[in-house]
Amino acid sequence: MALLLVIVGCGLFLLLAYLGYGRVLSRLFGLDRAARTPAVELRDDADYAPIRPRFLLGQHFSAIAAAGPIVGPILAGAMFGWAPALIWVLLGCVLIGGVHDLGALVASVRHRARSITEVVRRHVSGRAYALFLVFVWISLIYVIVVFTDIVAGSFVGAQRLEDGTTVTGGAIASSSLIYLALPVIMGLLMRYAKLPLFWATLIFLPLVALGIWAGPHLPLDLSRLFGDPGDAAAADSARKLWDLLLLGYCFAASLLPMWLLLQPRGHLGGYFLYAALLGGLLGIVVGAVSGSAAVQYPAFRGWSGPDGSNPLFPVLFVTVACGACSGFHALVASGTTSKQLALETDARPVGYGAMLLEGMVAVVSLCCVMVLAPGGAGKAPNLVYAQGIGGFLGTFGVPAAFAVSFALLAFTTFVYDTLDVSTRLGRYVLEELFGTRLGNAGRWVATALTAGVPLLFVMQSIPDGRGGFVAAWKVFWSLFGASNQLLAALTLLAVTVWLVRTGRRWAWAVTGLPAAFMYVTSVWALARFVLDGFRPAGPGQGLPLWSSPVPWAAMVLTALALVLLAEAVRAFARPAEEDAARS
Repeated sequence: MALLLVIVGCGLFLLLAYLGYGRVLSRLFGLDRAARTPAVELRDDADYAPIRPRFLLGQHFSAIAAAGPIVGPILAGAMFGWAPALIWVLLGCVLIGGVHDLGALVASVRHRARSITEVVRRHVSGRAYALFLVFVWISLIYVIVVFTDIVAGSFVGAQRLEDGTTVTGGAIASSSLIYLALPVIMGLLMRYAKLPLFWATLIFLPLVALGIWAGPHLPLDLSRLFGDPGDAAAADSARKLWDLLLLGYCFAASLLPMWLLLQPRGHLGGYFLYAALLGGLLGIVVGAVSGSAAVQYPAFRGWSGPDGSNPLFPVLFVTVACGACSGFHALVASGTTSKQLALETDARPVGYGAMLLEGMVAVVSLCCVMVLAPGGAGKAPNLVYAQGIGGFLGTFGVPAAFAVSFALLAFTTFVYDTLDVSTRLGRYVLEELFGTRLGNAGRWVATALTAGVPLLFVMQSIPDGRGGFVAAWKVFWSLFGASNQLLAALTLLAVTVWLVRTGRRWAWAVTGLPAAFMYVTSVWALARFVLDGFRPAGPGQGLPLWSSPVPWAAMVLTALALVLLAEAVRAFARPAEEDAARS
């Protein structure tokens, strides 16, 4: 019953937060139902196209709620116990993450639906604008690195379930490829055969389920190309090949027409997202009532994790990442969502509400940790999630192998959303930073850089000392989390500058304090990476300057963050008339 109390209590807390604090934020931001939004004023039905809030909420939620609120909470819950992670998820998404998302969306709408970087350019400085673009691009690179390698790991190896059945990575890979092919066919039929969306959905959703069933019968095991599939070196080589193929997918997906892949895949993927969330919630409730799902994992494991090397502060706050707050959301909110907001008042359910929904995804992910036996959290987060969701779905009689395969494919689907958007946004950032004078060739070069640089990181083979290899995502997750949280801090800082310089003194408490908290924890974490990375391995040994790119990247990000903070401080003292001159 403890599991039932957690899930019901968290749901009620988030609902009350939306009805209470969400309404307060709407008034503070002055959301006006009668105001003409950029989607209406600049409507061209291509980039600017107002849509109903329930559809925009689904689209926005699908874009932001990828694998982050699954991986981060599971890692943090396994490290410190589920209670600290749960507390941070609830308080973080209500007081910081939701405020960040809503603030970025409203700021974009009030600046003709331009990106958050435009807010920085107009209200901080041109130098801060250029540095912010660099920071955003580096952060996107680590988003792509982490999630590419996590998916590649899902396609390698095998997992034996409690009922004796086995789910292989090759089966998940086959189901995933079938899933990617179906939206392309769907897009072609909708465009050239004029297939209505209703019938397309009715036809292709069952085909996705068929693809999950077909995967185990047509496994694509690339480790066989490199020798014995059970050999660690063969598995590592297969993982790298999948990394290469997935980055190739990123390159193609960011250049293909939206109607051919991204829009139909996003439509089908949205059903996955809601089905996984709803199935997990119902399974937890039924399992808790029947006694088949109970809390076993420790609520608290200590202030420094099991090995004593990761202090809860600041590591917890950069590990949970997207489950409580995510700078990536600002890029989505100010990049595409703001161009489709029909009414200013829709910003509350779309901006604030979607973040609280993502918090609920993080709660379900933590429930997958809570049902583990003590010491049973050594598996990769995607497997912990898949087996947890599989167990919850099993309360309805769904076969274990199908349920776990569904959860793994759902996880992969969420990541595809992240990879698509991140690569496309990375191209936009480079085009904005260097201009679009090169035309179509510039699009290809910018995309190749955004998808190609991550290849340098995922291709590293790092021995784990036990005959195996450390996955690249494990090496870079903390750096990704810290950079993502620092991006959120800088976004909140930019929003605070805008609000204060336009007479909203309440911003110091509502957005300023969250910005300060996120800034301190993120820079603290990055400083730890620098110090730990450059610390000698033993007495008399030199500095390990070239052993890992993590401390170097952390040092660059920290330097950018410090300069941006200095630019923001200077902006507060600048005459307000200069802002108008920048518009």
